[in-house]
Amino acid sequence: MSTLFSPISLGGLSLPNRIVIAPMCQYSAQDGCATDWHEIHLGHLALSGAGLLILEATAVEPEGRISPADLGLWSDDTEAALARVLQAVRRYSPMPIAVQLAHAGRKASTRVPWEGGQSILPEDGGWITSAPSALKYADHDATPIALDEAGLRRVRDRFVDAARRADRLGIDAIEVHAAHGYLLHQFLSPLSNQRTDACGGSLENRMRFPLEVYDAVRAAFPADKPVGVRVSATDWVAGGWDLEQTVAFAQALRGRGCAFIDVSTGGLSPLQKIELGPGYQVPFAERIRRESGLPTMAVGLITEPAQAEEIVGSGKADMVALARGILYNPRWPWHAAAELGAHVDGPPQYFRAPPHGIKRLFRGA
Repeated sequence: MSTLFSPISLGGLSLPNRIVIAPMCQYSAQDGCATDWHEIHLGHLALSGAGLLILEATAVEPEGRISPADLGLWSDDTEAALARVLQAVRRYSPMPIAVQLAHAGRKASTRVPWEGGQSILPEDGGWITSAPSALKYADHDATPIALDEAGLRRVRDRFVDAARRADRLGIDAIEVHAAHGYLLHQFLSPLSNQRTDACGGSLENRMRFPLEVYDAVRAAFPADKPVGVRVSATDWVAGGWDLEQTVAFAQALRGRGCAFIDVSTGGLSPLQKIELGPGYQVPFAERIRRESGLPTMAVGLITEPAQAEEIVGSGKADMVALARGILYNPRWPWHAAAELGAHVDGPPQYFRAPPHGIKRLFRGA
């Protein structure tokens, strides 16, 4: 039996296998509203046979968008647009769907990647960004405004509002984005957080606001639906956020009922020096899993079915999350199931798709 294709439960949510489609920004929204692109993009991924689909980083307020084309969930209009997309996807796929709620902080107001990804200054049509401290991400950026107490309450409440909207949409789970150099990660790292109040300085203080946001989202979302967190386990910069601190953060989250940790790295500083290689982030997930007791998702250069099977089969992580690999091969779970002798859920319209010799790939076929 394949461990990769064995079921797993995250709180009250049961997944048919351990393959997760990671959040992937599409930069294709209009004023935060999902478009026909999202229906096409999510629709074909929802037919992939994966166990869980996580929607891209979804901004909780307009100023929290990475780019002007980011998806959002802060208003009735953004909620209605996403509802239309989800209704179409769910008509043909039973795949559980989660959403990653996010705020970009000082990394907001940028051009989309295919236009260079550089920051858009306010005088050029961008907006003033916010952060824990008035520290730029890159030299050419505008200086962000340090969030005061009113700003912290506003951001927390925007996360809560988005969580409630997600529940109304029938979203099955929430992932709070505290990775990749975005706002909650900015609070965690001493490189970006130089506050002198209760939200800065010690590790306990730097974790305070991210934990407050998590607690608020958890309280606003039904208890039987899981809430997890995405983390960057290291900044890859000396003196920054690191694995030891991430373990402490994960342990604090476990005590608050966190359902899972999605373990990535980097994104906080342009000075990062990442040591790339197949499965290069898996050891971080393995240690966090071991020392926190939380279910973990491993991500990053996981490309082969046998590699994914070894990761979950050996207990290095509970799930693998695919991003670029499943964009390149949207039927990756089909091919993995065929290679590992397992079965996946698929649409009856595609039951005749497997090549001759591959029998009973789809359940119910």
